[in-house]
Amino acid sequence: MPEKKNKSKKAKKASSIDVSILKKFLKTYENHCTKEKSAVSPTIKKGLRRCIENEVSITKFVLASPEITLEDAPPVLLQPLLMTIRDERYMLGKELLIWGIHLRNQDIASLAVLLQLNGRTAYPFCKLEVLDCNLNTWSTERLGKVINFSNLVSIVLDYNEFGDDGLRCLVNGLEGNNKLLSLSLCYCNLEPPAGSMLGQLLAQTAVQEMYLNGNNLQCSGALELITPIAEYAQELGSRHRAKSSEARNDIARQMLEATDGVGVDTAISEDANVVSDSLPPGKPDSIAKRRKKKKGTKKKSKEPSEPGPWITKLHLADNGIDGRGKEGEIGVLGFIQILSFLIMYSETLKELDLDDNWIGDLPAQDILEALTERKQGNLETIKIKITVQISQDTFRSIFKFGKKLKSTKKRKKKKAKK
Repeated sequence: MPEKKNKSKKAKKASSIDVSILKKFLKTYENHCTKEKSAVSPTIKKGLRRCIENEVSITKFVLASPEITLEDAPPVLLQPLLMTIRDERYMLGKELLIWGIHLRNQDIASLAVLLQLNGRTAYPFCKLEVLDCNLNTWSTERLGKVINFSNLVSIVLDYNEFGDDGLRCLVNGLEGNNKLLSLSLCYCNLEPPAGSMLGQLLAQTAVQEMYLNGNNLQCSGALELITPIAEYAQELGSRHRAKSSEARNDIARQMLEATDGVGVDTAISEDANVVSDSLPPGKPDSIAKRRKKKKGTKKKSKEPSEPGPWITKLHLADNGIDGRGKEGEIGVLGFIQILSFLIMYSETLKELDLDDNWIGDLPAQDILEALTERKQGNLETIKIKITVQISQDTFRSIFKFGKKLKSTKKRKKKKAKK
């Protein structure tokens, strides 16, 4: 027990900083707000005070407006926060979250300059979240150009209705990116043509998590999105299974040669396939080595380390993937067929969200068969969420072979009454 207390004290001491730095940061921020005629963000002020009390550095900046504002009160602006970070040369920020703040082109330009690592001072922000900030095509193009020169690994641009044109500008800037791992574009007014752009993005960059809930990709757009990664997963999975089959046959052959050498007849010589099917997959050097492996050890999943068609989390809830569009039920079946290949063969896929898409019972049966095939291939179980408007038997069977994906709290968006 004393050792644990000492360790916790050392950890706290290591994380603590001189609170005068944070006090000066807060004072500078308030001064810039006064000069720029901006209201002080309550979330920034609260976060700084909490860190001052706990004597820890602030790594997460959340810029948001107060819940209740007076009619004559000035709006919360982004410029004072960016100016304060530069003036104080604060290098410990990791996450920059901007919620519901109207951003001008000048704000986006200043933000892009701050995120660039090749500037005078490199600010190591790794996560950028810009929610409901009225981003336009110019904004997405400017952000797209700076992402490759930043330290960002996660970008969230939900509730910015820049559409397919804005997405095209963003994707052009992300070409060949090998840092960004997570991209969220929920409720961005994306139409079916966006599917091919997003599919190309997944095929050529390191993005592994993609969140696209609340758009209108429909069957054709969703199909274009998953085709590159599904085809690659199928090709890679087929190779691995072929190698595993060859390895089992080699083991059986070695055992046959060993028994033939001593002149012993066994059941193996009568049917080598029975023995090969009972042996585990892989390429062990010898049977003795395999026996030495301790029980209960788990194989570590190999994470992709280079750009390519990898995917771990794919969320496509509420995207009009149903038989009501131009493609009809044929479009749904075509999409599910390609999706089934992704489910069966992808070694990296962990989450799949198809909620609020009325795919119907027959396509759901295809998903069930794909999950069954995946389990037989000894791949990791997928967390899945799917619409409940299918037969109860099919619904229960799907979650028998895949974990149920817990629904996240949806961010509320205030829509103006027309």
